Amino acid sequence: MSIRSGVDPSPLIWNSDLEDTVSFEQDSASVSVSGATLTDFQRTPAAVDDDAGRAPSWRRPVRSTSAYLSRLSDAFSWKFLSWLALNNFALWGGVMTLLNSVGLPLFKEMGIDASRQQLYTTMILSPYALKPFIGVTSDLFLVKGYNKKYLCLMAIVLGIVGCSALLVMFHTGSAAAAVSSGPDSVRRLADLIVTCFFAMNLEGATLDVLGEGKYSELMRIHPESGSSIITFKFMCSLAGMIVTQTYVGPLSDRGHFHVIFWIALVLLLTPFFPTLRGWIPEKKRTSREKGMAKICFGCAFDRGLFRTKRTPFIAIALSGLAAPVTSAVSTFADLRIGLVCSGFILLALAATTYAIFPRRFFRITLGLMLLVLCRIRMTSGLSYFYTANSKCLPDGPQFSYTFYITLTGIVGSVIHMVAVILYQAIMSSWRFRPALVFSMAVGSLATIVDLIIVLRWNVAMGVPDKVFFLLGNATFEQLTNILHAIPMSAISAKLAPPGMESAVFGKDIIVHSASCGYRYFLC
Repeated sequence: MSIRSGVDPSPLIWNSDLEDTVSFEQDSASVSVSGATLTDFQRTPAAVDDDAGRAPSWRRPVRSTSAYLSRLSDAFSWKFLSWLALNNFALWGGVMTLLNSVGLPLFKEMGIDASRQQLYTTMILSPYALKPFIGVTSDLFLVKGYNKKYLCLMAIVLGIVGCSALLVMFHTGSAAAAVSSGPDSVRRLADLIVTCFFAMNLEGATLDVLGEGKYSELMRIHPESGSSIITFKFMCSLAGMIVTQTYVGPLSDRGHFHVIFWIALVLLLTPFFPTLRGWIPEKKRTSREKGMAKICFGCAFDRGLFRTKRTPFIAIALSGLAAPVTSAVSTFADLRIGLVCSGFILLALAATTYAIFPRRFFRITLGLMLLVLCRIRMTSGLSYFYTANSKCLPDGPQFSYTFYITLTGIVGSVIHMVAVILYQAIMSSWRFRPALVFSMAVGSLATIVDLIIVLRWNVAMGVPDKVFFLLGNATFEQLTNILHAIPMSAISAKLAPPGMESAVFGKDIIVHSASCGYRYFLC
């Protein structure tokens, strides 16, 4: 069947000619995957032929933006859009960006070496690798009749507790006392800080995957919405990134980390009221429904759904253990053991996907792994190189945190936002292979920029470090990130069968996180 006569993701999740061991729901139509474009998996036949007003356009910015938001509100409701906007602005764009940015100056001031800081970064981001477990829990368990509401509230409380603990440490002088007591005290302090960062990011990871699961469910009901909700999500996140990056750098340069953590506490509190008021559209269910099993304290288990899709649920849930296992091994053992463990987990994920899921699902998973692994990055080590002072590295770039975190971050986020608009206006009509080849080519340029600066070739050419870094790394890195993220999110939204939306999004993120973890250890 031609792509213009019907759009359906079923070939990606089931093929009756293949000897697969898992059963997913199918629709009646089919599609040629090789001929599909980046947005066709989310569109009705009529929408494939009609792109008018799909997203904000530079030709009619006011009218098209109004139509864009109106279409989103009709399909997803203003309450859910508001919840999604607050969540992505405050948590994904705010707290996650804040923790990623403040980690470098904070750990560097404490005397943590680059290799250890690289490990801490992996541990801080590991809550996002727990998304499979969070997604499966959300799809199968109910708390007081809701799959998502109370799980979100529990994550919000945990994030607030983690940030409050940080504020206590920095306001009581415990942090300063540990630094003056020697390396062992610093190590213990750093472990506590990482634990608090973990709790704060766990809130963001939980609300993010549950939001993805919900809009994936609504996209199935309103296929005419296309990829608008995904670009909306990215725009809100980028707005939060830009605002966060304006103050983290200057405050870090002055050592005002306690002020940064007070701001983080406000951001962590932001989604509480909308979540409590039920802005996530959910129908309340009871334990008396068919297939439901009552547990205790208002909790219930969807036994009927679990029986139908037992194998994929178990596989996805177990994959969520990859990140904590890798982090624990790396923390309490040699980093080389962590490299071996990370590689083994990556191979296990690939083998499990091949054995349990359809072959097309496996090919997409393998492709995602290779896309991540081919982008070799030495983020933490190079961060120390870029921000080393004149005593440590006389001929180095010697970037201040204001430049390295704030100015570079803002420029990168603005380019990221422009890339979202260009993607929707231009690349949405591209086929997958040319788009991915293009993104890999652009991504390789970012690594070349780092190499040129490290070897000081740009200085020999008369180009200042700041100019070369700003125009090179900040541009190519952000372009590559968005060119990978939007189409992968689009595929995941349509790949997810009913009842497994959050679990499938979690599966994708664990593959990405495991690949990044192996890449970090390798570097």
